[in-house]
Amino acid sequence: MRTKSWPRPLRSGAAIALAVVATIAVAPTANAHDAHDGDHKQATITLPGAEGGTSKYEGIGLDERRGTFYVSETTGGKISRGNIHRDAAKPWLDGNGTDGRYRARGITVDHDGRVYIAGGPNGTDPDHPGMPDLWVYSPHGKLLAALDTGVENAFLNDVTIGPDGAAYFTNSNKPQIFRVAKSRSGWQVSTFVDASNTIDQQEGFNLGGIVATRDGRALIVAQGNVGALWRIDLRTKAVTPIAHPQSDLVNADGLVLKGNTLLVIRNFSRIITTLKLSDRWTEATLIEETATDQDRVFTTGKLAGNRLYVVDSKFDETPSQPPYQVVVLKGLI
Repeated sequence: MRTKSWPRPLRSGAAIALAVVATIAVAPTANAHDAHDGDHKQATITLPGAEGGTSKYEGIGLDERRGTFYVSETTGGKISRGNIHRDAAKPWLDGNGTDGRYRARGITVDHDGRVYIAGGPNGTDPDHPGMPDLWVYSPHGKLLAALDTGVENAFLNDVTIGPDGAAYFTNSNKPQIFRVAKSRSGWQVSTFVDASNTIDQQEGFNLGGIVATRDGRALIVAQGNVGALWRIDLRTKAVTPIAHPQSDLVNADGLVLKGNTLLVIRNFSRIITTLKLSDRWTEATLIEETATDQDRVFTTGKLAGNRLYVVDSKFDETPSQPPYQVVVLKGLI
């Protein structure tokens, strides 16, 4: 188990000071493993990695009412499930072609406990043509929908639940947002927004992390390769940039929003940037930039209380090596 401490903040804004941003405290869970380094602590939850160094991870979804979380593997598309009050997750859904799933990226849970999975490049794999782009499961693991967006070369990266109860997925290969919801005729996927005339597509991963604002006004989306944030109006579908002149958001991956505070998990930069968003979600002020463990690449996270559960992706390891873990950080929000 790693014992490196969670380093000091890199930079502070004058507007708000986080009291314990440099400290990781053990989450008050029943059996969570603790890693110690001097006065710093962090809790970890073990993931069931595959033998042979092939497991890499991406998304995490959280059912806040039940304390149940789900983690997706990009390699094979398997899904693990655990509880934030336990020290290990277990296999939940098989991959390697189960329900047409060979890849999995973002994952989230709606109010009814249904699990939505973004397939990344699952539908574009030449070795497995015609496979779905996304899936919806019941809390008991029953397949409810396996859907194709109908868009060529779609790469479904991340997903969030909107105020209308629908799921919104980002496409990293084109500036598009897909909407998934159940209608009288069954589960349907549609292109909610195509921002090709507004968002300049660049080389690499474009639209990725996505969150919905609690006031029901907007979606906030990260474009990690250029370090941009975008506001998408849920009523008018207008797409506008969110100004963040004080902060570099290159490698922005997962987004976590609580009130007007936005955490930006910046994978290979190994930084979590904390921003304060304006009431209309058009501007962002830097609060903190906090370095994370240099031996880990965090991709996405979910918040339970004041504890942030982040995925150690293993994207920097070939082959990947255990321990495979979700890491619990405290003091960021």
